[in-house]
Formats: sequence, C-alpha cells, structure tokens
Amino acid sequence: MSYDLLIIGGGINGCAIAREAALNGMRVLLVEKDDLASHTSSASTKLIHGGLRYLETYQFRLVHEALEERERLLAAAPHLIRPMRFVLPHAHSVRPWWMVRVGLWLYDLLAGRSSLPRSRGLRTDDVAYTAPLKGEHRGFVYSDAWVDDARLTVANALDAAANGAEIATRTELLAAARVDGGWEATLSDGRTVAARAIVNAGGPWVRKVLDRTGVASGSGVRLVKGSHIVVPRLFEGDHAYILQQPDRRIVFAIPYEGGYTEIGTTDVAVDQPTDAICSNAEKAYLCEAVNRYFARQVAPGDIRWCWSGVRPLFDDGAAAAQTVTRDYVLELDREGPPLLSIFGGKITTGRALAEEAVAKVGAALGIDTVPRTRARIFPGGGIADIDALCAQVARRWPFLGTERARRMTHAYGTAVAEMLRDVASPAELGREFGAGLSEVEARWLWEREWARTPEDVLWRRSKLGLHLSDAEQAAFAAWWATAPLTNRWET
Repeated sequence: MSYDLLIIGGGINGCAIAREAALNGMRVLLVEKDDLASHTSSASTKLIHGGLRYLETYQFRLVHEALEERERLLAAAPHLIRPMRFVLPHAHSVRPWWMVRVGLWLYDLLAGRSSLPRSRGLRTDDVAYTAPLKGEHRGFVYSDAWVDDARLTVANALDAAANGAEIATRTELLAAARVDGGWEATLSDGRTVAARAIVNAGGPWVRKVLDRTGVASGSGVRLVKGSHIVVPRLFEGDHAYILQQPDRRIVFAIPYEGGYTEIGTTDVAVDQPTDAICSNAEKAYLCEAVNRYFARQVAPGDIRWCWSGVRPLFDDGAAAAQTVTRDYVLELDREGPPLLSIFGGKITTGRALAEEAVAKVGAALGIDTVPRTRARIFPGGGIADIDALCAQVARRWPFLGTERARRMTHAYGTAVAEMLRDVASPAELGREFGAGLSEVEARWLWEREWARTPEDVLWRRSKLGLHLSDAEQAAFAAWWATAPLTNRWET
C-alpha cells in the first residue's frame, strides 16, 4: 500500500504529526516498535508549562510558544490537563529574590492573556502552602498545568486514527530506501510499504532511524536522562512545589495519584536510549532535594515507584546537560523524496511542532496544508465543566463510586459514557481486578487504545499498577493472556 507519510515513532511528536497530517487529508501510516508513549513520552515530569527555568538560558521564543500551547491544551483536553499552582520557596535559593521576581513577571508577560492566575509573593495567610515547609516561608506562587502525558499521546493517536491514519504498534522500521521517486520501507510485521515522505520521530532513536534510511545528517543529538521517584504524600493539597537546588537545578514535588508525591527530575548525560534507568545516585539526589525543604523527610527506602526517560535534545554545543536547549529542530532532507527528522521537543509543544512539521513536508510534496489543530478538541475533551461531568457520571452509574467515577472521567472524558453505555449494573462491568479496574475498561483499552500488554494498561493507559497488589497484577496478567479480545482499528 502507498502512503503520503510514513511516520516512525509513536511518542508525542509522532502521534501529533499523524493527527495534523490526517486532518490535512494525507494518507498516513505511523509505526512504533513498542507501545504508544512507551519511552520518553510517558516518562516526563507530567507538566504542561512554559519552562520557567528556560528563561535563564534566554529561550524566550520557546517559553512564549509553550505558554501559548498551554492555553490551547487546557481548552482542548480538560480531562487530561488541569491547572496547578506552584509554590517556589525562596529558602536555599541560589538566585537573588529580585531575579526570581523579574523572571516570574516575564513568565506572566510571555503568557499573554492567560486564563490562569498570575504570579505573586507568598502571603502570611498561605498556610496550606507554607505548612509543609521547614525554615523561612518567603517565596512566590505561580501557575502552570499538570498532564497525563501517556494519555495525551494516545489522544493524539485516537484523533489521527479517527481521521484515517493507520497506527501500527509493535511494528519496527527495519530499512528504508529511496526508490522510483518515493520511499520503500520494510517493516517488522512483514510488510513492504511505499511512502512519498518519511518523518523520523524516533526520539532517542532518531540517529538509528537515520542509519536505517541511509540519510546523512549534520545535526547532533544529546541524550539526557531525566529520572523521577514516587513517595508517600509529603503534603496535603492540589498545589505543587518547585525547589531550587545548590547546583542551580530545580526539582518539582507534585501531587500524584491521590496518596503520593512525584519528585523529579534529574539531568544526566547518557550514551544510549536504553540507559533510561533511575540510578541509586539519582534516587538519593531527589530525596535530598526535597528533604532540604519539607518537614516530612524521605529516604530511598520510601520510594514506591520510579521512572526514567531519555530526552533526545538537539546538540547546541552546551557544556552541561541542564543547559542544552529544550527547543526543537526540524531537519528536512530533500536529496530525493523528503525525510524530516525531529530533534528535541516537549510534551507541551508537541502540537505546535506537528503543525510546523506537516507544513514543511506538505510544501516538499506539493500538498497545500493549513493548521488544523489550534482550536481542535481532543477525543473526549468536549467538556464545559470537568467537575460537573465527574458528578454526572457518578450519578448515572452510582455503583462505580465517586472516586472511580472521577478517575475514569479524567481518563476518558466524555467517552466514558460510550464505554459504559450498556452497563446497567455492577455485574455488567465484568470481572473486577482491583483498584477500580474492570473487565469493561480493560477490553476498551485493547479494542480502542492499542493496549497489548498488562504493562500498557496498568502503567501507561492508567497508573493502577501503583494501587494493585502483586497478586492482583498477576491475576490481571493471567486474564489478559487468555481473554478473547478484538481491535477496533483492525476490524
């Protein structure tokens, strides 16, 4: 079969490009050697933000674009993205008070007409913000947003597929060559496909994809590992903390999955994409980072879960990993049929990157393109009031319970009504696996969302693995291995 666009990589960039291209009428095939968002795009700090610390390295264009995207994404996926207030204590600060204040003022300015509250100083009545902290209580409060990164990636793929794109997970590009004015690609599923252009969204494997296409590139990639840990909750409330460290890095402490706190991230240069392992040294560093600030102390033995992702940053020649640009670079090779390689990128700017990428490829192919996703709602995202929708779901299916209704509504948005359309009693949910995971939901994830392993369900499409016992996870895996399941996109 012949396609306009063969996209290599099912992370946020690849899926966002597939969505933008499909909405522009292109015939799209996206292949991903593992699961959607199985690497960097499920291993972020889970923030939709401008990147306050990027101001220090003068990346004003990136911050401005990211803050514009923050506003778009809040409107497009209110079930997956929520506003969050961040407390920036001035204790242990390695930057003068005035510098932080000016940085926050500039951050607000670059955000333009934002729907989120502006930054301000900590006040004496901010007891909820200051109570968990030890030491002095001076500092600031500003706004950004939290995101379920893996589910946002899947949402891009869902919209792409609904508009004609083919999404092939567990399918690897083995080789590609320019043949007769186009690309001929050999895939691990046994197919040989033709495409007018290739998009290399391989993330940390961007160089490997280039090698398999035989295309030389003058651009370099810096692989930088970012690790996170999850510990029992350090503080009450829905706000987060951004903590300055003596090495001038910053570490976030963010509410996570109800009873936990997420802590991250690190910046460690690595050699291979497979080096995405949270080391003992990183665990100790992150524990020490929060212990400087919080009255409640943690140790590596308190860690309940950890993850690490390798960021494929564009090599701008910076000496330190933490100062390498977080901006993206799109490199178009036109020595024959086009090949577009993606260097860098962030969850927040995935949509903007996709818009630019499709415009570049479209121009090279002689296809007129226009921005299609700037104001487009994601699947399940047509929600005026997310709290009201959660309450509505809890009333319609009272046997779910308030907490499960809220979790499912935030995961699937308005699509939860379709999932539960034929469910009129608890028995019709099918088998219960624990932590509010039912057979109905598990089947939906297989049939609609390309989930193919228990890990896909428990740790990417949801984080229920954090709440299930080892025995419950084993029981779910045994059911998954034998259940008769079908894939909507293949039938």
